[in-house]
Amino acid sequence: MHAVVIEKGELHWEEHLDPVVGDTEMGVSVRAAGLNGADMFQRLGLYPPPPGSPANIPGLEMAGEVVSVGRQVTRFAVGDRVMAIVGGGGQAEICVVDESHALPIPDDTGWAEAGGFPETFSTAYDALFTQCGLESGERLLVTGAAGGVGTAAIQLGRLAGATVVASVRDEKRRDALVGLGAHVAIDPAEVADHGPYDAVIELVGAESFPNALAALATGGRIAVIGIGSGAQVELDLRRVMGTRARISGSTLRARDRTAKAGVTDGVKRHVLPHLAAGELTIPICDTFPFTDVGAAYDRFAAGSKLGKIVLVAE
Repeated sequence: MHAVVIEKGELHWEEHLDPVVGDTEMGVSVRAAGLNGADMFQRLGLYPPPPGSPANIPGLEMAGEVVSVGRQVTRFAVGDRVMAIVGGGGQAEICVVDESHALPIPDDTGWAEAGGFPETFSTAYDALFTQCGLESGERLLVTGAAGGVGTAAIQLGRLAGATVVASVRDEKRRDALVGLGAHVAIDPAEVADHGPYDAVIELVGAESFPNALAALATGGRIAVIGIGSGAQVELDLRRVMGTRARISGSTLRARDRTAKAGVTDGVKRHVLPHLAAGELTIPICDTFPFTDVGAAYDRFAAGSKLGKIVLVAE
């Protein structure tokens, strides 16, 4: 097969050994694979994959057709269309997927959209409901809301009955975020004016976190998902104590098989029906063929995007 291979920080589309399928795994012919911030960090050598995942092939989410199955696979068969979160290796012609981490693709969902769904919607679902316990009637702030996880969190928050405030620096993206379900889209400097917030999905990091904490309601919860603007902040513990705040952090990649299966099951039961019903959108900013992977990563790094950058098979 061919795969995107990282070598000394450079990306190459080159021949690679086919992966070996284990008893509970499937071989999937990849038709689309979304890019994520973790891929950018892995390229720089800052985010190594978990044990068992390819050391030099990036890709945390993918969609394609099952071409082989392990002896214990019962949920899917050869020819099925699936999408999945993976520890790595998604940006290749063939990817090995544990069946407990895979989802069926609704009939009306295209390959690019399916390739950009698993990581972002799984992350958003876990952050909103497992980490923050979001409930109907609460007020939700999504910072850095124009990316994949942000656009997913807006939609899931609105479906859950929350009032959703989306912050994004690029004012050209704000109308689109309202179109996705945000009740209001604001400049980050206006966060305090629209609080207090019962829940915050923090996707920016150090630059954004202090303002979010300052605008937190009593009993509010913050889930830190992104640190693109930095990871170090000065924390006023009096504010945490006074509001009885709960601060959590989350990544999916390093979780074990059982934990990832739990997230996938939650998405299958609570999110996938909305996708199948046409109630969710996976905004696609740009698609690139796998052979032009360098341009895809450059586009991701350039910022000013709404939704996902997705690699697609030609």
